[in-house]
Amino acid sequence: MAGRLAVVGAGLMGSGIAQVAAQAGWQVTLRDVDDAATKRGVDGIRKSLTKFAEKGKIEASDVEATLGRITPTTELEAAADADIVVEAVFEKIEIKHEVFRALDKICKADAVLATNTSAIPVTQIATATERPESVVGTHFFSPVPMMKLCELVRGYKTSDATMDTARSFAEEIGKTVVVVNRDIAGFVTTRLICALAMEAVKLVESGVISAEDLDTACKLGFGHAMGPLATVDLTGVDVLLNATRNIYTDTADEKFFPPELLQRMATAGDLGRKTGQGFYSY
Repeated sequence: MAGRLAVVGAGLMGSGIAQVAAQAGWQVTLRDVDDAATKRGVDGIRKSLTKFAEKGKIEASDVEATLGRITPTTELEAAADADIVVEAVFEKIEIKHEVFRALDKICKADAVLATNTSAIPVTQIATATERPESVVGTHFFSPVPMMKLCELVRGYKTSDATMDTARSFAEEIGKTVVVVNRDIAGFVTTRLICALAMEAVKLVESGVISAEDLDTACKLGFGHAMGPLATVDLTGVDVLLNATRNIYTDTADEKFFPPELLQRMATAGDLGRKTGQGFYSY
């Protein structure tokens, strides 16, 4: 199936999607708003591939071969020839609408327009286009080269053909697909982790338990590979905050209302691993 992929957003998620697709033989256009952002994306991919080569998981020659299939750009028009476009910009509906309005005009008629959103209903995003049947959720997990899951999300008007194409793409680049048939806010995985993480933050905030002991309890008691607060740090305090706000806005369910501690951490810039400080120091 390998064809042409455009990834809009060269951050951690976007570059990870670009990397695994290029490793699978896809020709990838990696687009972001400026040269500095695209350079960071490509540098991150090179670093990731080099680590895989050093560990013997790929051949050394695969590093340059993979990079050779990735074209960085600041021009959204470069997505015009893509068979599949994956949007991986910030979790704000206004930003996503802007991107999808542009893609609707730029992309060829049979292109699949996918969003990597983790919480915003695909149906809401698709309203920015005149082809909602071609819009689908492909929720990858970070770090994309390591995490095997892809949550495939059907919007209200997503066609079966679009779902089939998106599934084939995700499976071809090495992902195991689970299908979400109704795009409720937060889908399945984000809804579950947000509910757990918000309760975890409340317990720490109220002094019931330390962050370290809470995560240990979840790892040893439930068999989790990583505790919920370490997961918040890995994902990004700001990302989880926005995700749970989106779910709360859609559901008015109090368990998704962000605790004050999480909001204060985001305001202070303690966003987790990417800033060196979150619930833990890095």
